[in-house]
Amino acid sequence: MALVVQKYGGTSVGSVERIQAVAQRVMKTVKAGNSVVVVVSAMGKTTDGLVKLANAIATRPSRREMDMLLSTGEQVTIALLSMALQEHGQPAISLTGAQVGIVTEAEHSRARILEIKTERIERHLNNGEVVVVAGFQGISSPTDLEITTLGRGGSDTSAVALAASLRANRCEIYTDVPGILTADPRLVPDAQLMDEITCDEMLELASLGAKVLHPRAVEIARNYGVLLVVLSSWTDDPGTKVVSPMPQPRSLEGLEIAHAVDAVEFDSDQAKVALLRVPDRPGVAARLFGEIARQSLDIDLIIQSIHETNTNDIAFTVTKDVLNRAEAVASAIAPALRTSPSSLEEAEVMVDRQIAKVSVAGAGMIGRPGIAAQMFTTLAEAGVNIQMISTSEVKVSCVVDLDDCDRAISALCQVFQIDSSPVSREVSSSPAPTPQVPVRGVALDLNQARLAIRHVPDRPGLSAKLFGLLAKHNISVDMIIQSQRCRIINGIPTRDIAFTLAQADAEEAKMVLQEAAPNLECGEILVDSEIAKVSIVGAGMIGHPGVAAQMFEALAKHQINIQMITTSEIKISCVVAKEHGVTALKVIHEAFGLAGSQKVQVPA
Repeated sequence: MALVVQKYGGTSVGSVERIQAVAQRVMKTVKAGNSVVVVVSAMGKTTDGLVKLANAIATRPSRREMDMLLSTGEQVTIALLSMALQEHGQPAISLTGAQVGIVTEAEHSRARILEIKTERIERHLNNGEVVVVAGFQGISSPTDLEITTLGRGGSDTSAVALAASLRANRCEIYTDVPGILTADPRLVPDAQLMDEITCDEMLELASLGAKVLHPRAVEIARNYGVLLVVLSSWTDDPGTKVVSPMPQPRSLEGLEIAHAVDAVEFDSDQAKVALLRVPDRPGVAARLFGEIARQSLDIDLIIQSIHETNTNDIAFTVTKDVLNRAEAVASAIAPALRTSPSSLEEAEVMVDRQIAKVSVAGAGMIGRPGIAAQMFTTLAEAGVNIQMISTSEVKVSCVVDLDDCDRAISALCQVFQIDSSPVSREVSSSPAPTPQVPVRGVALDLNQARLAIRHVPDRPGLSAKLFGLLAKHNISVDMIIQSQRCRIINGIPTRDIAFTLAQADAEEAKMVLQEAAPNLECGEILVDSEIAKVSIVGAGMIGHPGVAAQMFEALAKHQINIQMITTSEIKISCVVAKEHGVTALKVIHEAFGLAGSQKVQVPA
């Protein structure tokens, strides 16, 4: 007999008829010989209605009272679904987060799960009952009895945490789409369903705005080896499996606050090529990386910094054995990269053979702004200066001087309590899929802003101060770019730093940094909310030269200018003007052949 956890979102339980349909699906699963735990959200727009009521009563309602209020939405659903099951002769019991033993931090409105006491739920399962659990909520401790909520995506998080704690055979997430698609079907009608996707790929897509699964839920699944299946509430289609390698054994205590970092990695076989003062116009990146692809040169990190006047800097890393060829390509292209046909100034090529890449990795880094800041602080305290930064949901990488590599690794291992060798992961019984194509999906985020800090002193510790300050205010950042050009201001070498973050946090971040600007000795701080971030994700792009060039060329053909570039092993992201965001998504999706003939129907 298998144990299955099923989660149904608000649209799936939005009416009496839909609750009855969910009950039928649950009973079908039980009749197939399974024990079932069901996690549900509030009905339809119930939560929105409760928030509206609160705002009608109070101008700034306390987070505690909001948790008390919002937690009632799920209680309605669990009672009704339990009644529906009982009406059809299926024994069932409804339990709130507190009753089921979901213990969280004492942090209202955004609590993380510490542990789940499973004794009661196991007792009901042994009695043949379906256990219907209120998602999105927990209790701060058995003594305080404070109701807490988990924040956005909380029901997904509840379901996967229960599956991990109960060691369920699988966790099924029911949504209004038939699984994980190559793009948002509301924007790209010919987006196609994936049969399987890795947890790392799903983490990247989820963080980029793909709303099918919340990153916190995928993080737990990856850390504890939970098999996730994303299915439609309206069909019997098989959906998409989200698979992960077998994790290292870890305690279920501190479930969401265990070590965020599980590996410290390094690569000393790297060299950097930078082109300074390239024109800020469509097609420049496509031309450079198109020629690199034609030479079959594999690129690791790519960054393009924010423009100053009408030029950008582009830098990339390669293995040392192909550096001479990469430098030759860049040098051949540089004379043609002028800001205008009449300009005598051409792009400058800069090469550095004495670098290394150091990284911290782990699924637990999601939504924790302190991880990158802690890494930067650690490197600063070790006297290690950062030359390039690359971020993703599962890894933060920094390019440093080769001579500093050993010191950087030692310091990072000590701070993050990691053995010096990277964590090894065995292949699970559900092995990760081998992608047939390098790119699995394309995502668009229209809810980001860019914050640029001009003339930051180029010395160890400044990045740590900047991002440590933001972390103290619980502000998460996404893409981080450090310019390659070094400018002398008042006799001090400086660089520009830019990063993207949620629009909702942009003004607060600007205010925080402006207050600290005199101590940071930095220049002007600028915010731009009229941006969009479009990204490609795929584990198969590793070892496939030309993927970046293909993306850049698709944008260039439609005269879409790239404002920023950053990459990780399985993701390439470009910032473009917001007005070009949807077009960029569509043309990139088409360029990688992800479109299909079968149109996915998405309920209104």
